[in-house]
Amino acid sequence: MIFGLKAKLIASVVAVTAAFSAGWVVNGKFEDSKQLAAVTAQQALADEIRAGQADIATLVERRLREFRGSERVIDRGVIREIQTTTFKNVCIPVDSDSFRMLNNIAQGHSASKSDSQSAGDSAPAN
Repeated sequence: MIFGLKAKLIASVVAVTAAFSAGWVVNGKFEDSKQLAAVTAQQALADEIRAGQADIATLVERRLREFRGSERVIDRGVIREIQTTTFKNVCIPVDSDSFRMLNNIAQGHSASKSDSQSAGDSAPAN
């Protein structure tokens, strides 16, 4: 009887272990299938987004080709701007008629005929 009890106990332990192992394997396969379904759904969504972006890119390329056809480039050469100094630092003598005329204009007085005539008589400033 003791031998029969030990055999039943061992058989029970083996049965519980086998059931636990079978449950573990089934649970792993179930989790793997859920994970596979999620990855497949994400891949399908990514493919759909890429297809939409490809359609947009094709449309943009087509519109850019239309613009390139109507684009005109006019090349008229290089325009160069040369700056010359208009004003020079020239000292006008204080006792000259030109200095008096500029001073009168700065004070708001109009230049008289004698001032403008005598301004032409003064020596040129260099």
